[in-house]
Amino acid sequence: MSSTDARCLSPDAQETLRLRVIEAVRNGMKPAVAARTFGVSRSSVWNWRKRVALGNIRSLKSRPRGRPRRSRLPGHQAATVVRTITDRCPDQLELPFALWTRAAVKQLLVRRFDVHVSERTVGRYLAHWGLTPQKPLRPAYERDPQAVQRWLEQEYPAIRRRAKRENAEIHWGDELGLRSDHQAGRSYGRRGRTPVIPGTGQRFRCNLLSTITNRGDLCFMLFKERFNGPMFLRFLRRLLRQRERKVFLIMDRHPVHRAAAVKRWLERHPDRLRLFFLPGYSPDLNPDEYLNQDVKTNALGRQRPPDQPTMMRNVRSYLWSTQRQPEIVQSYFHHESVTYAAM
Repeated sequence: MSSTDARCLSPDAQETLRLRVIEAVRNGMKPAVAARTFGVSRSSVWNWRKRVALGNIRSLKSRPRGRPRRSRLPGHQAATVVRTITDRCPDQLELPFALWTRAAVKQLLVRRFDVHVSERTVGRYLAHWGLTPQKPLRPAYERDPQAVQRWLEQEYPAIRRRAKRENAEIHWGDELGLRSDHQAGRSYGRRGRTPVIPGTGQRFRCNLLSTITNRGDLCFMLFKERFNGPMFLRFLRRLLRQRERKVFLIMDRHPVHRAAAVKRWLERHPDRLRLFFLPGYSPDLNPDEYLNQDVKTNALGRQRPPDQPTMMRNVRSYLWSTQRQPEIVQSYFHHESVTYAAM
């Protein structure tokens, strides 16, 4: 009868084969016959019988193949490395790297513990520690951490209390410029051949002004003109026509938001709208930024419009759909940096 080389079997199949051979020998089959019947060598049969006779039947179980993966770092050293990676940047430790790469971690191991391993081994360590490569956030150097802390602990809580006293609703607003050549996501293609996405050679754009609330309300205005003071005032008038209650609007410190004409208009409507400003260089504190990302990714980036009217129609349709689903708007407030605004 034809037989299959047992070395070609999977570990589980090899384990089953060894146990069947021993069972057959125990039932009276001669080792030579068992070797011929099951397609294994006689020396293997005698070796397995010897192990079982010595009470070591567990040795017939399958074991992981290859070199055992043992870390050269004791547990306390591994914990120190993980804490260093999560709390510090390489340049703070005078390492010649801006980001934590495998090469940077390799140098850290040499410097801290005199442990020399390959970058491949470093990658295995990082995976075992639960660390993955991620795109880092890039806060501006001009950002003032004290101003951010003051906003979170004092200024915004005061705005929220005042809004409750005056029966006002808090809106978070932002402006967004949309370009026809914006591209988001990736496209499948053959390895080594970057996909080519055909598109028109023309470039066109439009602008979006929007506000959202943590109750799921969305107000927006899409326009093709330049964003300036008169256009901002046009949006504010439209916003007030749509809202019955007083509006507390929180936005960034864009020059248009602080223009003289805007200030004069606000002074004439103190009972309808108050404008508050976020700390400088802190877009991550504005929930409306996540609406912007949603629009750029799903309304614009994954379909190439042939002209400006089509682009504006696609974006407007997407925003109308979002308006009808307040749970989507509320989900923008679930991101870690803006959960403070969800209350």
